Amino acid sequence: MAFNAGELAVKGVRALQPYQPGKPVEELERDLGLSDIVKLASNENPRTSRDVIAKALALQQSDSSRYPDGSGYALKSRLSELLGVSTDQLTLGNGSNDVLELLVRAFVCPGQGVVVSEHAFAVYSLAARAVGADLKTAPARAWGHDLDAMLSLVDQNTRVVFIANPNNPTGTWVESKALLSFLDLVPATTIVVIDEAYYEYCEGQDFPNAIDLLNKYPFLVSTRTFSKIYGLAGMRVGYSVSSPAIADLLNRVRQPFNVNSFGLAAARLALDDSEFLAESRRLNTKGRNRIYAGFSELGLDYFPSAGNFVCVNLARPADPVYESMLKQGVIVRPVANYGLPNHLRVTVGLPHENEKMIEAMAIALSS
Repeated sequence: MAFNAGELAVKGVRALQPYQPGKPVEELERDLGLSDIVKLASNENPRTSRDVIAKALALQQSDSSRYPDGSGYALKSRLSELLGVSTDQLTLGNGSNDVLELLVRAFVCPGQGVVVSEHAFAVYSLAARAVGADLKTAPARAWGHDLDAMLSLVDQNTRVVFIANPNNPTGTWVESKALLSFLDLVPATTIVVIDEAYYEYCEGQDFPNAIDLLNKYPFLVSTRTFSKIYGLAGMRVGYSVSSPAIADLLNRVRQPFNVNSFGLAAARLALDDSEFLAESRRLNTKGRNRIYAGFSELGLDYFPSAGNFVCVNLARPADPVYESMLKQGVIVRPVANYGLPNHLRVTVGLPHENEKMIEAMAIALSS
């Protein structure tokens, strides 16, 4: 009998399609021979704090042969001070994606329920399908989460509900009143995960802080990351804040050294770089407004966004426009896999990157 890996794999894994990240700059350079490429595909901060990176490397270079601190004591201690939570409420991850997967592994058995929204971040569904969960998807409302529709899918078999706030790729957000009304009706047998990867970018909206709600709702979990506004996507550091009971269970299934030493040091230092965060937020707001204006000039509709990206409706299949922009050295993100075949998601970049993107899109639309 011939060896067949697919037949040996877990049923949920056999049905998965791998997560597709944004196209790397190196691949476009290699395939098309281009230079001066602008990548606005993965919702990264276009800036990073050179001071933070230099200090982190200096701190860790003499200990690179040693395993990292598996408890993440220094980073947890600083997060505890800044967030007003205890260290035993924190779980560190190799990016917040790691923590999202830990939540499913720790709390969802095959056949148990996971509820997500249409157009929500793909990792929720991937993690749920991998463990053979009973995945239910609520239809979106105005391209965002319809909490009433999601609540209607929650029953005694539901173990986890994922809410992205703001949501990737649409940039939509759930306001405080709606979230509180939802949480008041969720059964105590269900964990509600609020994915707040873009929380630090949110300004001016009626925007809830899930961490402030933990005392009232012990089944609530907030996940956050250093990959976005902190400019440390390459370091892969994220975390969750929850009740100590949930954190204890997550830490039982967490790999003992899931965050590397450089990432731990850089994340701890980044928490104190308030000037970098303020400037990143300012540049993002200004750049996002310029992208809004550029899309309006092109006669395109877009979703107002609370994050560092904008999802634009091309009113035509997006792939030809995406391919044309690639040939011009601009990488954006097609989102057909999110049920949005006529849309592209564009990360807010530096001013000159935003201008190049708008120019490339104009050319692509006219060809």
